[in-house]
Amino acid sequence: MFHEAASASAGVRAQLAGDAVAIEALGAAIRRLAPRAVITCARGSSDHAATYAKYLIETRARVLTASAAPSVSSVYGIEQDLRQCLFIAISQSGRSPDLLASVAHARASGATVLALCNSEDAPLVAAADHVIHLRAGPEQSVAATKSYLATLAALARFVAAWTRDEPLGRELARLPGLMDDAWRLDWSAAVGILRNAGHLYVVGRGLGLAAAQEAALKCKETCGLHAEAFSSAEVRHGPFTLLDAGFPALLLAQDDATRPGIEVLAAELASRKVPVLLAGAAVPGATLLPSIVAPAALAPILLVQSAYRLIVTLAVERGHDPDRPAHLRKVTETV
Repeated sequence: MFHEAASASAGVRAQLAGDAVAIEALGAAIRRLAPRAVITCARGSSDHAATYAKYLIETRARVLTASAAPSVSSVYGIEQDLRQCLFIAISQSGRSPDLLASVAHARASGATVLALCNSEDAPLVAAADHVIHLRAGPEQSVAATKSYLATLAALARFVAAWTRDEPLGRELARLPGLMDDAWRLDWSAAVGILRNAGHLYVVGRGLGLAAAQEAALKCKETCGLHAEAFSSAEVRHGPFTLLDAGFPALLLAQDDATRPGIEVLAAELASRKVPVLLAGAAVPGATLLPSIVAPAALAPILLVQSAYRLIVTLAVERGHDPDRPAHLRKVTETV
């Protein structure tokens, strides 16, 4: 896991080095489609990437984007009216039966299917109208790292081509180097706080919610740490009451309209003696984790890159083997 996460920038470099004509053609095709809605379909880490896609598409392309429930197709067998909709299926392996069933039903219902996949010979690739190959390379660790970051980069590249966002396209060219910088950042100040923790909230908002979701999953998966992801707005409801001096919170912020709210939350929690770990912003009383200055659309990628290094270190500190999580396997096939 450590070496694969460290090499995530290589996959993004491989993406950016090729497929430029295909990506531009895809962007043009989606402009012609002018989708009335976008539906994402994924599970696990790929579904966290779909959260990123939702916020990126809704803020850049201004098209309603929602997550499909695969069981509607794979279990209930219901076909919906998806005419003039873009259906984005995201999977590292491209082999899960429920995902493939959802894609088949979506095409039969009139959707245009875009697949993002890390396996070029996967059934998902053959089933889609359009494909973006993630180019992350073979991934042996059960916990997906480099394929997840490659998915976020591919989504940003796709949306930049769709919306003709030239500034985002230019910033993407810098992304691999920024990822290398993010990997080298020292988040070890968090280890002492989390080494013996029983619970953790990971908090983000907007584009950064996907980073919070991914970090929380990896804490559960590799560290045996019960971690839950929340929006900085949603956590103020019922979950807020659990936070105290023995219940830490990791807050992740990007430089956009959501950051002030994250800072207010961090300050309030710190005043209540909650152990607050904060990346992407700064408030008194919080343990500050360094971050890379970057456009808000790319900041979640860099925050996750730094978080992966912390998490794999924390797993070992807590006595776990991050490459062999209990009861899990690399490809999860659900129906």
